[in-house]
Amino acid sequence: MRLIGQQPLVLCLLLMAAASADAASVAETRALLEGRDARAPAAVAALMRTEPGNAEVRLLQVRLLLQQGKAKAAIDVAESAVALAPGNAQTHYWLGNAHGSRIGQVGMVSKLALAPKLRDAYERAVVLDPNLLDARANLLQFYLMAPSAIGGGIDKARAQAAEIGKRDVARGHVARAQILMSEKKPALALQSYEAAHAAKPADAPIRMALGIGYQTAEQWDKAYAHFDRWTQQDARAGGAWYQLGRTGALSGRFLPASVVALERFLSLPVDPANPERKHAYLRLGQVHALAGNKDRARTALQAALKLDPKMADAKAALGKL
Repeated sequence: MRLIGQQPLVLCLLLMAAASADAASVAETRALLEGRDARAPAAVAALMRTEPGNAEVRLLQVRLLLQQGKAKAAIDVAESAVALAPGNAQTHYWLGNAHGSRIGQVGMVSKLALAPKLRDAYERAVVLDPNLLDARANLLQFYLMAPSAIGGGIDKARAQAAEIGKRDVARGHVARAQILMSEKKPALALQSYEAAHAAKPADAPIRMALGIGYQTAEQWDKAYAHFDRWTQQDARAGGAWYQLGRTGALSGRFLPASVVALERFLSLPVDPANPERKHAYLRLGQVHALAGNKDRARTALQAALKLDPKMADAKAALGKL
């Protein structure tokens, strides 16, 4: 039997199979995105070509667009993911995240229009998956920040904190601490942060929240000791090095150690999970200025402005020199 006429079709199918074999899976592409890997955009594009009707693939594109600062486009893709899988909590959760990112890019009138959409997305996500704690945590923040006219309210935030606490004791403590901070009760908030840290001492976000809580309460000795202990335990903890230096910049204390901490932060590889380097240069400039080292302060602040010429805090600090 002759197959000459079918050869183009066979060849096409073989090429598609080879491309599919080479393409990263959804799980592999998700890992690339979470690691901010440079291969992530190509992997997402490949999946979108081969599986355009897969809601999980659409969510990977949403995550990529959010990383690229393209919140408006992310909303459109997230809405298409919801249309494909309306019963999937993750599609609503990422639609809420996209609206949240967009809110930070628009004016007040547009914020007021977007806020109910954000609220609805997270509330639907929680209905579909009551154990989706990231959605509950974001919903709690919305309830704390939004006026009652668009669905905000402290009682609603407390209800979310209670639900989070039922499912994760440590995160429940963090949720209550956030509410207490919003109520201007830093001492009680710190007790909750400390309880969260005691429940999960290795949890980096909780550990960071406690340290920043100490800074907010201006308990500088505790803040310094907290971040110093962290850097001694993990010399590559960039966020802890940065916060150690920030403690000095905010308090006017621990200045030599703060310089060392910020220089150490700047020597580490760039990690998207950590503060941007421009902020480290700003804090370094502030610390040098507090120590009376104007030339070094000027150099650090100029480095911050080189990274972001519009950085108002760096301009102001430079002007004071």
